[in-house]
Amino acid sequence: MSSELMADEIAGPRRPRPTVSPWVGFALRRAGGLLVSVLVLVVVTFLIIQLIPGDPALAVAGPDASAADVERVRTELGLDLPLWQQFADYVGGLLRGDLGNSFTWGVPVSTILANRLPFTISIALVAMAIVLVVAVPLGMAVSVLTRGGRRKPLDLGFGVVTGFLSSVPGYVIATLLVVVFAITLGIVPPAYSSQAGFASFPLPIIALAIGPACTVARVVRREMSAVLEQDYIRTARGWRLRPSRIYLRYALPNLLTTTLTLSGLILAGMFGGTIVIESVFAWPGLGSGVIAGILNRDYPVIQGIVLVIGLLATAVNLVVDIALALIDPRSLGGSNDSL
Repeated sequence: MSSELMADEIAGPRRPRPTVSPWVGFALRRAGGLLVSVLVLVVVTFLIIQLIPGDPALAVAGPDASAADVERVRTELGLDLPLWQQFADYVGGLLRGDLGNSFTWGVPVSTILANRLPFTISIALVAMAIVLVVAVPLGMAVSVLTRGGRRKPLDLGFGVVTGFLSSVPGYVIATLLVVVFAITLGIVPPAYSSQAGFASFPLPIIALAIGPACTVARVVRREMSAVLEQDYIRTARGWRLRPSRIYLRYALPNLLTTTLTLSGLILAGMFGGTIVIESVFAWPGLGSGVIAGILNRDYPVIQGIVLVIGLLATAVNLVVDIALALIDPRSLGGSNDSL
């Protein structure tokens, strides 16, 4: 008997090594990715002032200001300090929750964000909900109806219409909606109005939702067609299960991974895409705030809004990753291997 076997017999049975839940590795990876994303956002928003052409001090002082006034404003803004010190002051302000004051309105940027953020979030979330409610059933229905090469005109028409609408820029759709429903029919107001209330919501929401809904519907239709050819779906049909049970219980869960991933990317993009849509409808959200900040060279406002939009996109991606991990534990990317 070898010495290794004798040592094993003397030591007795081995105790199982402790295992680590794959959620631990998932949380560590996502935390690291989140930290990197936030650091990149902070650096990018700080460099906005450095990279935008023109002198911020001159923009604040005004075109008629003297050289002495410009230098005084530059000192007040801290632009005469070394770049590393400006960055340290900027990060310190972020840690304190201080985003600076608006050059144009003279109020804290945090106040501007608090007033505008609800408008952007409201139309983006409602538009995303409409995208999912419309696109997923539509894509599934077209896939089922055209399975096996049936109803080719429906398949062709679906592809042409959704492909065309998904390629049309959002501002074009928004303009057409204003012309048809606000100017021609007079059903809703053409721009935001506090007096109109909820009547101001439909047009910007629809303008945001049409393109993404067509994109998601096309993806769902393609994924559903692949799922319908799987063996377990054929087996379910052989058991003569009800179609609703086959499609909703067995087919739909296999679409969620791709659909949620794409929807997360679309929702993250919507926060940035509202810039154009909000300008068309004079919507008082973050998008129109960025436009106003650019036109007025209001750098603290630009910095604050870009930072918030980036954080919103990062948060959406994190939520989607967690949802995917809950639906499909295989996406955790970990294992129960021992340490």
